[in-house]
Amino acid sequence: MHVSQTHSSSRKTHRGHVFHIAGSPTVEGAAAALVSIPDGAIVVDDSGVITYVGEFDPGLRGTVVDHRPGFLLPGFVDTHVHFPQTFIGDAYGGGQLLEWLNACIFPSESLFADPDFASDAAVAFCDRRIAAGTTQAMVFGSAFPHAQDALFEETRRRGLRVVSGRGVQTTGPESAAALISSEDDAIRLVSEEIEKWHGADTGDAATALLHVAVIPRFSLAVTTETLKNLGELYDSVRHRGVYFHSHLNENDRPGTGEVATTKQMYQVDSYLDTYDGKFLPGSKVGGKSFLGKRSILAHAVHCQDAELARMAETGTSISHCPTSQQFLGSGTMPWKRTVAAGVNIAIGSDYGGGDEFLLTRVLGDAFKVHISEAGDDGISLHPAELLFTGTLAGARALDMEDRIGNFDVGKEADFIVVDPAAWPPLGGLMDKGFRAEDPNLARDQTLFALLMAMREPAIAAVYVQGRRIGTA
Repeated sequence: MHVSQTHSSSRKTHRGHVFHIAGSPTVEGAAAALVSIPDGAIVVDDSGVITYVGEFDPGLRGTVVDHRPGFLLPGFVDTHVHFPQTFIGDAYGGGQLLEWLNACIFPSESLFADPDFASDAAVAFCDRRIAAGTTQAMVFGSAFPHAQDALFEETRRRGLRVVSGRGVQTTGPESAAALISSEDDAIRLVSEEIEKWHGADTGDAATALLHVAVIPRFSLAVTTETLKNLGELYDSVRHRGVYFHSHLNENDRPGTGEVATTKQMYQVDSYLDTYDGKFLPGSKVGGKSFLGKRSILAHAVHCQDAELARMAETGTSISHCPTSQQFLGSGTMPWKRTVAAGVNIAIGSDYGGGDEFLLTRVLGDAFKVHISEAGDDGISLHPAELLFTGTLAGARALDMEDRIGNFDVGKEADFIVVDPAAWPPLGGLMDKGFRAEDPNLARDQTLFALLMAMREPAIAAVYVQGRRIGTA
């Protein structure tokens, strides 16, 4: 990387091959909105805001940071990742979702009762995020308040963005005993977390990097009383930009899987009803709905048409987690059907159900599972659709599309620098790989290879609001 001083201003011009999805398309319009500028520039002012994106011009003011032959991509947005599973990825549980939770996850998450263990995990979690170029994340948090404090404090120290909330459990098996709180404590602890950490870095949620979400683990981990009380709490803070997050329709093993057990326990028509205030028998209304434009539900593999329509109607987004869905045998979210319903689909690593922090690896799994869907359901996702799902769709899911997700002028400068030479297999594909004579197809082939072959060593730098951040 070469740096040359061309003006005394604190403005910086980052030079490299720019790729992003411009504007505000849906996933179906991502290919038309793909921008590729081989000798591009992103100009960032001293407040961390993008003031120019386009062809490099020697006359651009400020310090030039020359990343060539590197690539400049928007920072990745992980819409579902588990902080208290930092040290339990690739865990063998002897079964699918529910068995894996009991055998591996609940006992591992219980270790966060030790403040030193939780602090070590917060450092490791932030290190993994930075190494993977994940500048923003919806983080499923620990049940223990000191662990959440460690996560927020370490995230603030690094200069990362985060949305997180303690994982609420008020019922469950013996293996989860350490994670279960009383009904009163569940509401009190979530309320205290919101007051302590929501917008804590700037005092204004509209400009903050730190945000809080209300996160019941899933419907099987709470009671109707919990859902009612959390719904009342969420309804009282929704206007402050607080988020909602949980799991939906992940495992549908006949009779004994998550979906069947949830519907049986609540006696409801659909899993989504439990989050929509309709958690009484017969899907009768028992409280407030959690659904809305700051609500993200992970997985949504086995949705009914009515559930997809309701999510689209309310602006609720899906965090698609293909890596963990394969790891836990949960099935494949039907891409065409879900897109056709009009639901925004962002990507989630779901680490440690997923075993990858790097979202391009998760996007690679998405490409593989969806091209393999049966018959007419199979689809070869365009590289622009993959980039959209890992960046702009995540910003939209977090209702932060006005701030991050691409390089449109006026947005905050969250981006990563990818240096192919730092990962020789990627370097070989960039330097010597075949490209079509058609320039648009050649561009698409370059982006696809970049996304599929990227590994953490190739991520040479990570920026949030124009500031370079690093590991501990």
